[in-house]
Amino acid sequence: MSFLELARKRYSVRKYEDRKVEAEKLAQILEAGRVAPTGHNAQPFRLIVVREPEGLAKLKKGANVYGAPLAVIVCGHREEAWVRPYDGKNIRDIDASIVTDHMMLQATELGLGTVWICYFDPVAVKREFRIPDSLEPVNILAVGYAAGEPASPERHGQTRRPLQEIVIDETF
Repeated sequence: MSFLELARKRYSVRKYEDRKVEAEKLAQILEAGRVAPTGHNAQPFRLIVVREPEGLAKLKKGANVYGAPLAVIVCGHREEAWVRPYDGKNIRDIDASIVTDHMMLQATELGLGTVWICYFDPVAVKREFRIPDSLEPVNILAVGYAAGEPASPERHGQTRRPLQEIVIDETF
């Protein structure tokens, strides 16, 4: 499958089968996150894997993972992240998002469904998982076997803006 086929196949899954994600697939997903590029190769992220019922119950106190049997809390470390010298922009969130995207696409390639979650209570998540102050939960990736019919890979023709609306040639 080409990269564009894979990207078009992925959709936000909000209903999962009651089926565990195999350890080998989880290992591949985590490896995809590990090899993701980060600014200055700083690798300012930590991944909290949540798959046991107790952990998923704790996660429910701050986030909806739509019944997924597995979630990865992607945390960014502010002090480890590269900072753009021109304006002091810390790219922790960008790095964490690249890691999340790599894991999400790897899961799709393995036949798993995902939903990228940014709508969560970071205070509750930090408290429940004893995340140190040096780390901030940036994204949560819910992972599992999708229940129901998958979204059509052709949906992007109707749901995405055409290129001529989003691409600027050379300058505004």
